[in-house]
Amino acid sequence: MSPVLGITLLALALSSRTVAFIPIGGSASTHVSITGTALLQKVTETCRAVAEASGHEFNPTGSSFEELVQACLGPTASGDVSAGKFRSALQEIYAQNGVVDFDFMNSAPHHFNSEAFLEGRGLITEGVASIKANVRNENFKAARAALGRVLHTLQDFYSHSNWVELGNTEPYINLIRPDLPLENLADVDTPTCSDCAGGTCPNQILPNILTKKKLTSGYMGISSATKPQGKCSHGGTGDMTSEEVPRGGINKDDSHSGNAAFHKAAVNAAISASLQLLEDIRGAAGDHDFLRMMGIARSSVVCFVIDTTGSMSDDIEEARSVVYEIIDTKKGTQDEPSEYILVPFNDPDFGPMIRTTDANVMKKEISKLTAKGGGDVPEMCFSGLQLALTGAPASSDIYVFTDATAKDYDLKDTIIALIRSTKSRVSFFMTGSSRRRRRSVSAASFEDYKDIALASGGQAIQVSKRELPQATDVILDTSTSALVTVLQRARNSKDETFPFVLDGSLKNITIYITGTSITFTLTNPAGVSQGQNEASGKLGTIQTVGNLRRVRLTDMQTGTWKIRVNSNQPYTLKVTGQSTITFVYDFVEPFQGPHPGYAVINGRPQAGQPAKLLVSVLGRKGPSSVTVGEIGLVTVSGSEVFNHGKISDMGNGDMLVTIDKVPEGEFVILLKGKDTVSNSLFQRQSTTQMSVSKVNIEAVIDSSVEPGKTFLLKFRVMTEGAGGTYSINVENDKAFPMSFPPSLNLQTGQYANTHLTITPPSNTRSGTDVTLTISVRSPTSADSNYAVLRLSVITKITDFHQPVCKMVSVLADDCPKDVLKCSPFYWELSANLTDGEGTGIKRITLQQGNGTLSHTSLSAPVVQATYNASCCSQIMEFIAVDEVGNVGRCYHSIVQSGGPPVLTLSLPLWLCLLVSTFMARP
Repeated sequence: MSPVLGITLLALALSSRTVAFIPIGGSASTHVSITGTALLQKVTETCRAVAEASGHEFNPTGSSFEELVQACLGPTASGDVSAGKFRSALQEIYAQNGVVDFDFMNSAPHHFNSEAFLEGRGLITEGVASIKANVRNENFKAARAALGRVLHTLQDFYSHSNWVELGNTEPYINLIRPDLPLENLADVDTPTCSDCAGGTCPNQILPNILTKKKLTSGYMGISSATKPQGKCSHGGTGDMTSEEVPRGGINKDDSHSGNAAFHKAAVNAAISASLQLLEDIRGAAGDHDFLRMMGIARSSVVCFVIDTTGSMSDDIEEARSVVYEIIDTKKGTQDEPSEYILVPFNDPDFGPMIRTTDANVMKKEISKLTAKGGGDVPEMCFSGLQLALTGAPASSDIYVFTDATAKDYDLKDTIIALIRSTKSRVSFFMTGSSRRRRRSVSAASFEDYKDIALASGGQAIQVSKRELPQATDVILDTSTSALVTVLQRARNSKDETFPFVLDGSLKNITIYITGTSITFTLTNPAGVSQGQNEASGKLGTIQTVGNLRRVRLTDMQTGTWKIRVNSNQPYTLKVTGQSTITFVYDFVEPFQGPHPGYAVINGRPQAGQPAKLLVSVLGRKGPSSVTVGEIGLVTVSGSEVFNHGKISDMGNGDMLVTIDKVPEGEFVILLKGKDTVSNSLFQRQSTTQMSVSKVNIEAVIDSSVEPGKTFLLKFRVMTEGAGGTYSINVENDKAFPMSFPPSLNLQTGQYANTHLTITPPSNTRSGTDVTLTISVRSPTSADSNYAVLRLSVITKITDFHQPVCKMVSVLADDCPKDVLKCSPFYWELSANLTDGEGTGIKRITLQQGNGTLSHTSLSAPVVQATYNASCCSQIMEFIAVDEVGNVGRCYHSIVQSGGPPVLTLSLPLWLCLLVSTFMARP
């Protein structure tokens, strides 16, 4: 479907250099509207199923993302929950859907052009295998990327082929069933279209093609007009074949007078096909992991990176105590963490990363940690942190406990790149001396930790081991849902007053000041003040420990507050709170071509040109409950500079922001507006620092790699700065063998091509997600840039057969015809499930029905399943999933229509799929 029409803004977050399209008007359905319709439908269905299974109603109070997420995560849990991760997940999927039109513009299989049906289905098959394998390994970001690309190709089939012209109204299920053949394909020598001189004929498909139900698609030529004789063209802007007889085109990307009915039919079929695919993925993943893939989870994640060398026993005990307190005090609330991550490091070892959603598992794992080894001071801190940054969900809070500097300080650039890519915040709890002896002038120091904390929006807290228990209150503050940053600044040494605005939606407001020799005075909008020596004053409570001052406000007055800070040493200031008013963003750059638009920048924005942002704002009841006043870039360190942006409102909380003059040095995004619910002004700030660069890296990963095989990644580099020999470094978080050139000679304004290779070992688990970080640095080290990409390792799948269900018996004779009299009666069903020569059944799950499902051992060749339910619960559906994610379904209904109970015998399970056609949203 056309990515350039419609009114929906694509605000996108990508893991590689890709494209997002900003529609410019029109009435046709687009890839994003089709994808969004299907995703929201399936997420809503899944949320309802999870809610009902938990014993509560699914009843969103409105139609906004925020209200959907709140209802999905449970109305009984106290506290606020942010929809930011759900919004970001949708954007990632939309983005990767759009990338297919940019990076694979000339690839016929990616669009089912030029009758490339087998190749197109091959891409879908490979993509679905990647999605399922990544979900099994909890690599949800990689799964979302593959899902966006697969949905694009699947949806294009209905727009670019003659499927709807043949009279079909249902999806072609064989596209997502590789065990079924693609039938009746027109061969290359068969003419398929008549000539259309005007280019907008109602139906160009030849009568004999329609009669014989032959499947064909339009040929597309961007650089050549050549096509087989008599074949249909794709048509439209940029298709050179459309001027060759037979002229015209059969694409239904947009609606016009000649194809309005076909366009609508293609949209309906594409939505239904997308729903089929999503239901298959949901079945393989299970409801909870499907929702996690979609970003429906409490935003709080507990992620600890802990030094386990011999001197760290007290620190480990305190970390353990904090984890236990978080688990025990936040259970059953919206602040209860959705995930727990633990990464130990020592010297020379680090890892493994332990990741779980089970609080008891986290308690068990952190209790296993013991302090041992070490001795030469520097430890493998950055290697452990790299694992956490690549394994934790984006925008996580990561806490590092150490009393030593980093031995692997050469990873510092990689860590900064990963922080900017993931937007995660890293805070350090340092219990050692910052004046430890360095091995050399270039060796690491605690200043590296402070640099990383500042760059990420985290904190570098330096305390004694005795004081550590008091400092970890910061973790309790930030291990919470809907955490937002109101203000963050850093100064080398200065007496300065910082204003900030507090609004009526904010709760648990906390001010943090790190540094030494600090005095400060806090003043509320009414002019009431409190100094640093008043531990408990009119405005809040003040806690001082090590280099940290923590102020917890008890006065929640809305309006403009001020804090005056004075020190002759470097210090940082941060103001946070809980609120569902927030925003998500990406830096973008414009591009030209058949579908001009904006590409999300993977790396730092380009210097010497205006900065552009795609921003999505979330309010308490959706975007309509907030009014945005201004958005701009503000410096964090040094003299404060706030450069305002020009805002283009695209509707639904999405906007394009252009900042003509970018501040020098590091900057963040500052957004100001009004909360219409509380009728108060608000401000929010991004936490991840960014800066511009004259270096540009272009790299795209277009497929997965099998274990034991070498993957070749071509990329190119350009600089607008001085030419010369630029250094290249590539890191991957799995330590897989790689080769790449150490340097590249660049000339100003010209791209230079190069490549790298990476080889996952043959025993690598299918679904392993590898994060590649490419860094390029100028000869003088004055400029640098990076690209962060993800590569999936997927074992080749040969089992595409779904488990099969055969109904054995249904005992429902006792169920009365009058459903109002059903409650005292029960019915029973038994069925046999087999997986033939497949990989074996892994899981059987009840999807519909309020009864009880039991089954015999899954290792048996035939699995016997039994279902018992009240006659009031008249529909039953369960699924069987095999080891590689093939999903079979067993459905039965005892709904009566004037006669005895109806017996519905399930054939092979795919025949039991319930397929509905969903109309496109207007």
